Amino acid sequence: MRFDVGNMTCDHCVRAITRAIRMIDSRAEVNVNLAAGSVEVAGLVTSAEAIAAMAAAGYPALQRQDSPGNPG
Repeated sequence: MRFDVGNMTCDHCVRAITRAIRMIDSRAEVNVNLAAGSVEVAGLVTSAEAIAAMAAAGYPALQRQDSPGNPG
């Protein structure tokens, strides 16, 4: 699943988002692209769970329309 994510500017953001997703699924693969403002998540996480986790960490997220995966 791919998400457009706001407020990401540094390595701290990468760690915070990764930690938030991995609290749901410790084995999730999380790839953050600061330049593109996007996050890609693979694992046992629904899109709704990922969006809620990122929002709770302070990073508003929207699933990309071209994103395959669980609509959650």
